[in-house]
Amino acid sequence: MIPVSTLAGKTIAVVGLGGSGLPTAHALHAAGVDVVGWDDGEAVRDKAVAAGVPVEPLEAADWSRFAALVLSPGIPLTHPAPHWSVLRARDAGVPITGDVDLFFQERAAHCPSAPVLAITGTNGKSTTTALATHAMKAMGVDTAMGGNIGVPVLDLPMFEPHRHYVIECSSYQIDLSANIAPTVGVHLNLAEDHLDRHGTMDNYAAIKARLVAAAQHAVVGVDDLLSARMADALERDGKTVSRISAVHTVHEGVYAVGSTIWLARDGAQDKLFDLGGVASLKGEHNAQNVCAVVAALLKLGMDPTKLGEAVCSFPGLAHRMEPVAQHRGVSFVNDSKATNADAAARALASYERIYWIAGGRAKSDGIDSLNGFFPQIIKTYLVGEAQDRFAATLEGQVPYLRAETVERAVQLAAGDALADGLDGACVLLSPACASWDQFASFEARGDAFKRAVHSFLEGERTLSE
Repeated sequence: MIPVSTLAGKTIAVVGLGGSGLPTAHALHAAGVDVVGWDDGEAVRDKAVAAGVPVEPLEAADWSRFAALVLSPGIPLTHPAPHWSVLRARDAGVPITGDVDLFFQERAAHCPSAPVLAITGTNGKSTTTALATHAMKAMGVDTAMGGNIGVPVLDLPMFEPHRHYVIECSSYQIDLSANIAPTVGVHLNLAEDHLDRHGTMDNYAAIKARLVAAAQHAVVGVDDLLSARMADALERDGKTVSRISAVHTVHEGVYAVGSTIWLARDGAQDKLFDLGGVASLKGEHNAQNVCAVVAALLKLGMDPTKLGEAVCSFPGLAHRMEPVAQHRGVSFVNDSKATNADAAARALASYERIYWIAGGRAKSDGIDSLNGFFPQIIKTYLVGEAQDRFAATLEGQVPYLRAETVERAVQLAAGDALADGLDGACVLLSPACASWDQFASFEARGDAFKRAVHSFLEGERTLSE
């Protein structure tokens, strides 16, 4: 735990006690902060009280007593409308902050030399965060990973000058972080997402840009137009930028040509290593993730001769193009983390004969942008709320069935793929949708897919005996 000693002796309101909220309350309390918590959910409040966090109805409280409001990143700061606690805090002149901001505040106060790699982007940030952590640990570096990827940042071990911190940052967390200042900041890409919380793409892009703008070293993916403009804007402001690309060469940074990773530095182009045969890093999008990790770790002073072996030993992450099974030439792949069309495109680009399971709660972009991949899709199996909307896009272009549920979609897709009889078929869950219509999280959806696959294959084996 990292106690928030910079707020010792003050009274702090913590709103949102699920996820990172409880660890934040405990980190504040451990430093002698008077914590007052609230959550709009009764069950969450009961859990917080059981964990020793004082809870009171803050809507009617005297906000002049609070030195700050620590807001959960899941609670609206601006869009679609500010949460009532945000309005109360603003009316009382109370600063609003988040746990990532407190993390950087503590680092600045007590151990500013502790290296921090902070990673953001619409897609790929979890894989990149995990890959960077894995690579550093493989090279013997003391590394702690947290943030949006799992362990709340204030639950990480205490700052030490030699300890490297790898933090995944969502746009919600960045929006609450006035003190963010990583050693290396990575921005991977921008695609339409979270506009219900940020209003416009310009605002969304501006929030993402704060992370790399505040970093000592900026690493920026330039494979989409908005991110390329971000890199150019940073340079105009006098910042040195390492560009990363999986589709073209760069003059200063790291890029991929096919599966080969190249370093461009001081006018020279050096081949570093090859990703060929590394199943966990398949696809153009993973080549971009690798380029980002290599560029970032070089800025952190890692040995370039050791990077290839360390990166290529990465086992992959669950729910990110996760191989689940292979049977009679058919692959079953769990890409439940693909909650928007841009993320699904990365998986669709990686396979040639696809039996696609898609749908859920649609985001604003739909799947119209994926029509370039339709020739690779043999059939689509639609699930969840988006079935009608996606069917309208697929009509006349890709055969589809309304499967309703993931479990039914697996049965239908697996049966069709096995009947296909051709090697290279892939039953792919890459929903291009949020999961919240039928599941609590994308992880729960991916787990349901894996259970359904194993159940189907167990039935296959039983029938063949």
